[in-house]
Amino acid sequence: MITGMFLQNTKIKRVLQDYIIMTFGLFLFAMAWVLFIIPAEIAGGGISGVAAVVFYASKVPVSITYLGINIFLVLIAIKVLGANFGVKTIYCILVVTVIFAVAQDLITEPLVDDMFLSSVLGGMMSGIGLGIVFSRGGSTGGTDIIAMIVNKYRNVSPGRVIMICDVVIIASIYFVSQSVEKLVYGFVVMWVVSYTLDSFLSGANRSAQMFIISKEHEKIAEFINNEAIRGVTLLDGSGWYTKEETKVIMSVVRKKETGAIFRKIKQIDPDAFISMGSVMGVYGQGFEKLKL
Repeated sequence: MITGMFLQNTKIKRVLQDYIIMTFGLFLFAMAWVLFIIPAEIAGGGISGVAAVVFYASKVPVSITYLGINIFLVLIAIKVLGANFGVKTIYCILVVTVIFAVAQDLITEPLVDDMFLSSVLGGMMSGIGLGIVFSRGGSTGGTDIIAMIVNKYRNVSPGRVIMICDVVIIASIYFVSQSVEKLVYGFVVMWVVSYTLDSFLSGANRSAQMFIISKEHEKIAEFINNEAIRGVTLLDGSGWYTKEETKVIMSVVRKKETGAIFRKIKQIDPDAFISMGSVMGVYGQGFEKLKL
């Protein structure tokens, strides 16, 4: 019974921690729009971009448009995807709406009077905020919901749906401002957000898969296993040209660890053959925990 209560308390603490960290990420995301993107009258992607374009054209507060469109999409998602559709997503939508409503009234002057800096800083801050939210299993809704609905009925990847939606949203700024410059900076925002988000989520945790063929495979394997503290799998191989049997070392390491491994391999066997490639995700002992 005591163990059960302890596990329950631990679970509650973990959930609270997730929501606190998500709220911080949502704050960064919303403030990126209020401080940089909206004052520069640039349109980024997502429903925030739609709300910004509507604000530029009609002065309707971003919070109202953002909430209205997302409520409509969430209701459709619940009907199409089921009643268990993302509680965290609904929470994120409400938090962003509140921050937009409060901050847009308080902040009326642009923080940076330069469109390029506004697009870059706004994109970076937005990307970091989204990275924090996504890392905790949250979502700001919008085009994510559209992508999930389309993916259920059509064999189209969610990434492609989101990209198409963002391109259309950003392009719409031209019909409001008649400015090619703002259109271009809108795509700058989209690229910076995408790059920052990817860097934040994978960043220092980027991994590489190494295949090493060497006559000194035992020494190399010992180094990787005992000094780099990474697992090693030894595979049997056969050279087609030489017709000789050989051993192939396979190991997955952090990219930041590859420099030391390369230097050691060069010392042990300068003629070693090495193939290295980036991997999308590594789960298990020594890497990320498998999450559903």
